[in-house]
Amino acid sequence: MEDYQKKFLELSLHAKVLEFGDFTLKSGRKSPYFFNAARMLNGGYLYELAYCYKQAIEAANLKFDCIYGPAYKGIFLGSIIAMILDKDGFKYPLSFNRKEIKDHGEGGSVIGNNPSGDVLIVDDVISAGTAAKESIEMIKSIEANPKVMLVGLDRQERGGGNLSARRELEEEYGMKVISIINLDTLISYSKSNPGFESHLDSLQEYRNQWGA
Repeated sequence: MEDYQKKFLELSLHAKVLEFGDFTLKSGRKSPYFFNAARMLNGGYLYELAYCYKQAIEAANLKFDCIYGPAYKGIFLGSIIAMILDKDGFKYPLSFNRKEIKDHGEGGSVIGNNPSGDVLIVDDVISAGTAAKESIEMIKSIEANPKVMLVGLDRQERGGGNLSARRELEEEYGMKVISIINLDTLISYSKSNPGFESHLDSLQEYRNQWGA
């Protein structure tokens, strides 16, 4: 595990972004853990969070023309990533969407200029991939290229078939999907850190049931 990955995981635990228990996901799947990046907004975490995403971008040597953050988590994630990259002199246009189309004022479903060229999509988590496909299809509809998606956590779950949601997106759209951490990271961390061994069995069972 790279330093920024360990930092991201420990930051998520400290901010209670990552919790263990019994949860029902949007997909209807029952999960032994839950990831809610919005809790990073509770104070004191945003710079470190942005730094982890920045390190992931650099580690993967990502090249892109603009940043797109899907509502709602992608809005603040895209903003802090664009800001920390700007600090290093990299000025990327940023846009994000509304859940509902606005029919007055500037109108439309996108805030900021429409994504163009090669687009970096940033979000907090990928599960079944349904929400990601909505963003990708929107970007393609305006003739931009959804080149890469970067998420904090890849749950490594199956999408609509036997492939993982990440692999489905890569094969269907010819893009790259990367994450800072994934379910395997959580399992590995639970094996090697006192106090987390109690979660190991449930995480592995979930991996066996829904993983790909």
